[in-house]
Amino acid sequence: MEKLHPGTRWAFRLNFYFMFLGLIVFLVFFSFTLIFRLGLNLGLIIFSIFILGLVFILILGEIFARLAYNNWKFEFAPKELKIERGIIWKVYKSIPYERVQNIEIHRGILARILGYSAVDVQTAGYSMSPRRNMSGAEGFIPGVSISRAEEIREFIMKKVSGKNSGL
Repeated sequence: MEKLHPGTRWAFRLNFYFMFLGLIVFLVFFSFTLIFRLGLNLGLIIFSIFILGLVFILILGEIFARLAYNNWKFEFAPKELKIERGIIWKVYKSIPYERVQNIEIHRGILARILGYSAVDVQTAGYSMSPRRNMSGAEGFIPGVSISRAEEIREFIMKKVSGKNSGL
């Protein structure tokens, strides 16, 4: 099975940090409020605890990014696209090529800077659930090189149209 582009780790890392953004903002506000209300000595202790909490969140973000990156794989079998992902809850998907309706390639700002693309494989009859990826596609590959994304699109479209070719 193929792995994702290494730059995808940054997307996973930033996604984790945005999940904790509200907590981080609250801790900063809370720390500075206590520094001014309780005095400098106790405030510095609380601020030190905040810094330790921030370091802890940064370490957790790095662990999450590495685990998410290492546990997201995909493979092009003869009749289907197989996707495997998940850290605690594993998700295994098999998407038959004959169900594919459209393939989209996305390159956001971070992806363009780091040199990767996201590929959405959209299928007939798929409805998005709020717990699934935000792309709305059944087959979502969040990070492949730009040239590899084009190869994937061409390969799947040939499979859909009935032309056989190797990938």
